[in-house]
Amino acid sequence: MKRCVIYSRVSTEGQEVENQIKLLKEICERKGYQLVDVISDVMSGTKGRVDRKGFDKLIKGSVKKEWDSILVWSVDRLGRSLKDLVSFLEDINSVGCDLYIHQSGIDSSTPSGKMMFQMIGVFAEFERSMISERVKLGLARTDKKLGRPTNMNQGMIESVKFMRGKGVGIKKIASDLSIGVGTVYKVLESVA
Repeated sequence: MKRCVIYSRVSTEGQEVENQIKLLKEICERKGYQLVDVISDVMSGTKGRVDRKGFDKLIKGSVKKEWDSILVWSVDRLGRSLKDLVSFLEDINSVGCDLYIHQSGIDSSTPSGKMMFQMIGVFAEFERSMISERVKLGLARTDKKLGRPTNMNQGMIESVKFMRGKGVGIKKIASDLSIGVGTVYKVLESVA
């Protein structure tokens, strides 16, 4: 028997989640699922996972495989940010958790629902590539580098090689030259 969780959300204290939950419980029963939990948030969908404790619990429970399927009233109950929604879908899809969205008629346990998940993944991958490309172009235009500035120069490289040649250990080299152990390994790999 498939285990499921119901997730509901409203934006303000004056709103009720009972109608969402009632309908989703009926669907759960009709599908023959075992209802494991009902999780609710009373908070704007624009808030991220950190602020929405119920949503965070939903993701963590999915990753821990506490249920096999998530039932939700509509996609906007999950969130209003496309970035957060795509991240959520990737998280649950990666652990094989299905998603049923009542208002959209999406059920990832069906072939057409799986196709929708895969299409969302394709668009997410495309968006990540576009962001990466824009960042690279921006950096090239400004002639800036990402990451911490390095104090590595030819003298430092020669010191690493000299000390290692004398049998000094990696950690001791890093400590004496005030550089990271990983940096010592990179220098040694480049000369090997």
